[in-house]
Amino acid sequence: MIVTGWLLDADPSIRWQVMRDLTGAPAHVVAGERAHVATEGWGARLLTLQAPDCSWGGSAWSQDWTDTLHTLELLRRLGLDPASEQVQRAIDRVRGGVTWGLGHPWQEAWSANPFFAGEVEPCINGNVVATGAYFGVDVAPLVERLLGEQLADGGWNCDVERGSTVSSMETTLNVLEGLREHERAIDGSAAVAAGRARGEAYLLERRLFRRKSTGEVINPAWLRSSFPHWYHYDVLRALDYLRDAGVTPDERVTEALAVVVGQRDADGRWPLQNVLPGEAHLTMEAGEVTPGRWNTLRAMRVLCWTGAAE
Repeated sequence: MIVTGWLLDADPSIRWQVMRDLTGAPAHVVAGERAHVATEGWGARLLTLQAPDCSWGGSAWSQDWTDTLHTLELLRRLGLDPASEQVQRAIDRVRGGVTWGLGHPWQEAWSANPFFAGEVEPCINGNVVATGAYFGVDVAPLVERLLGEQLADGGWNCDVERGSTVSSMETTLNVLEGLREHERAIDGSAAVAAGRARGEAYLLERRLFRRKSTGEVINPAWLRSSFPHWYHYDVLRALDYLRDAGVTPDERVTEALAVVVGQRDADGRWPLQNVLPGEAHLTMEAGEVTPGRWNTLRAMRVLCWTGAAE
């Protein structure tokens, strides 16, 4: 209860998710708290930063975290109510005013694509699908493209055009999050569910962080959790996706779960372990060695999902 109280003493974007996922608050109470995300704190701040050209950061995508793609992703993860007037106004402006060439002298044919039509890399397009579906945009054509790009091993890879023939954990998770949001938005799809199941199996066969061939850890950085994690992969993000997707936990998540549990401090909180470099609109946590509310919230709901919560 002490940790829960600490989590509730936070921005509305954290409070409403704690109420929904950890305290079992009534739905109308959760909805009331969620409504504050668009008018107070981090969510309200991000909405005010939309520029006259309808973008954030002057571009659809850039090398930092201030662009339209990453700002909309963060707004989604903060959990703004998609039906709110403020959100719909912002999304309508993006839909009508942002293309993939905005802010860049790109010559590719797809650079004139409207933002929600996506571009070519499945890691980016998975994010566009997740955000578009969450905010009520029809992203079905982009979903069809992603399903057609699924590789034989069950996942996806942004480097296919550069010769890759096997999947990437990072790309796969970005696509899976998009497919899940689309499936939720349209109230189910057999084709999407089948594609998603194959992608989830790809992650689970690797225990979320090990090479299938040798059992080696693929990337030690994946054992340290970030928030915002943007497109980067880590085991807490993967576990939280599986929880949200309604996957039944089994022995294939046991080792990844043990990694997360082992990072809890003596007070029952989780540190923000890995602050990703790059300019961002918001600083939401104090630093890598201090307890982080986002990691704590996500770890606690993962433990509830697996039945490992105390």
